[in-house]
Amino acid sequence: MDATLGRVWELAAPLAENEGMEIVDIELRNERSRGGRVLRVYLDKAGGPTVDDLSRVSRQLSELLDGQDAVSGAYTLEVSSPGINRPLKRPEHFARYIGKRVRIRTRDLIGGRRSFLGILQDVAGESITVAQEGTRYDIPFAAIERSNYEHDWSA
Repeated sequence: MDATLGRVWELAAPLAENEGMEIVDIELRNERSRGGRVLRVYLDKAGGPTVDDLSRVSRQLSELLDGQDAVSGAYTLEVSSPGINRPLKRPEHFARYIGKRVRIRTRDLIGGRRSFLGILQDVAGESITVAQEGTRYDIPFAAIERSNYEHDWSA
């Protein structure tokens, strides 16, 4: 995580916690279609955040970031829910999804593959274990490029 995103996370986390939410992810991207840089903060809570929750945090976070000059230059702030197939970024995020289906993309080959779609079996130390088609794969956190919960629509 770069310094700007780290600073935004550091400032936003206590604010989100005070509202009963957690930060799932933060992105800062250049988007021509949006007219420049967009800072996205994804928040979640048990039962999912409401529009009022997100609006309240957005106003507070906007004031805080402007007051701390945390992001240099012009940007648009968007505060939203991560959606049903939420990203998994931190060990505590993974821990809540043990026994659920996850999608993992790794930087390097693990067991001859980089893409995994299986049941999250364990989160321990510096890795996770995913069972896919009868095989268990131990995947170090450091090797994970992208990961998310994968909702099972057939359930």
